[in-house]
Amino acid sequence: QVQLVESGGGSVQAGGSLRLSCAASGYTYSRYCMGWFRQAPGKAREGVAAIGSDGSTSYADSVKGRFTISEDNAKNTLYLQMNSLKPEDTAMYYCMAGTCPLVVGRGRNYWGQGTQVTVSS
Repeated sequence: QVQLVESGGGSVQAGGSLRLSCAASGYTYSRYCMGWFRQAPGKAREGVAAIGSDGSTSYADSVKGRFTISEDNAKNTLYLQMNSLKPEDTAMYYCMAGTCPLVVGRGRNYWGQGTQVTVSS
């Protein structure tokens, strides 16, 4: 059974940093591509960053240059380093594992329970 557990969210002031983690279990970690998504109140869930099976990374334009996605295959853990946070980054952040390439609704999609990030001005 695939399990994804996020941690590391919290409340920070604008300009601050947070590091999110997503611990994966119940499957061979390398089987799926991984990504981070977020959903703010009243808004649709949106992709933030993803990492492919070849280690390639992609980012939403809104976070390029500020966020970095990475993974530790030995620990089956995905990370999202978030720097220079802005109030508009406030959202629930979700980890996703899925069929490569990572597309919501395509192939297998597994989600974590989310971790809240709140950025105050």
